[in-house]
Amino acid sequence: MPGVGFFTDTSVCIGCKACEVACKEWNAIPEDGLSLTGMSYDNTQGLGASTWRHVAFIEQQKPQVPAPEGRTQLRVVEAESEPSAEPGEMRWLMSSDVCKHCTHAACLDVCPTGSLFRTEFGTVVVQEDICNGCGYCVPACPYGVIEQRPEDGRAFKCTMCYDRLGAGQEPACAKACPTESIQFGPLDELRERAALRVDQLHAAGVEEAHLYGHDPDDGVGGDGAFFLLLDRPEVYGLPPDPVVTTRDLPTMWKHAGAAALSLAGAFAVSFALPGLLRRKGTR
Repeated sequence: MPGVGFFTDTSVCIGCKACEVACKEWNAIPEDGLSLTGMSYDNTQGLGASTWRHVAFIEQQKPQVPAPEGRTQLRVVEAESEPSAEPGEMRWLMSSDVCKHCTHAACLDVCPTGSLFRTEFGTVVVQEDICNGCGYCVPACPYGVIEQRPEDGRAFKCTMCYDRLGAGQEPACAKACPTESIQFGPLDELRERAALRVDQLHAAGVEEAHLYGHDPDDGVGGDGAFFLLLDRPEVYGLPPDPVVTTRDLPTMWKHAGAAALSLAGAFAVSFALPGLLRRKGTR
C-alpha cells in the first residue's frame, strides 16, 4: 500500500490542544498533570510514553535581523538579557509534534523482541504486549520520541491510530484539528500539497517558511510525519540534521565478524602449534 502520514502546517496551528485531547481519549493514555510547568500554556512539556501528541508554545520577541542569505529572519531574543528593539511585539509559534514514523527507523533495528514493527501503511507501531522493557529503542530514536513508563518499563509512542487506519478512518488527532494544521493522507500527495503551501507563504512575504522531514534523501529516509516550520528546527526542539542512529551497524558487524575470525584463527594456531612442534621434535 502507498505510505500514509501527517503533514503539520504550523503556520495555522492555534495551540488549542484538540489533537492532544483526541489522542488521549482514543488511545486511553494517562493524563500528564494539570499544573503549570513554566513553559507558557504547555502542561505536557514534550513527547513521551503518556504524550503521543504534544503542542509546543514558543513565545518570541521578533526584531528583524539580516539573514546570511540576504533575506530577513526572526531571531529569538531572551528578554532578561537583550531587550527587544520593539518592546511588546511578540509572536507565538505553535506546533503539534508527534512520532516521525521514519522510513529508516532505528528503533526497529534494535528491538530484540519484534515488539516494534512496520505496518502495511508504512507506519511504525509498538506492540505493548510483546515489549519486554529493554529500553534499546529509547536512545536509538534520533528525535527522542520513545519513552518507557516507569510502572513496568514498557515503551510507548504514537501508533498513528493503527486501529482506525485499519477501519478506513483517519487518526484521531487529524480528525479533531479545527484548522487543518494536521493533515493526513498519502505521503506523495501531502508532499505536493506542502510544497504549494510553502510557495504560497513565500509569495505572501513569509520567507522563513520551510519544510522539515519531507525529503526522502535525508538522514532517516524521510519522515512519515513532516512539518512546515516558521523558524529553525532547533527553536521547535527538533534536531536540524537527524540521522538514523543505526546507520553504521552493517559496518560494525562486518568489522566484528572479521575480528572474530581473526581471533578464532589465532586460537586454532595456538592449540595446533604445540602439537606440530612435538611431532617435529620426535622425527
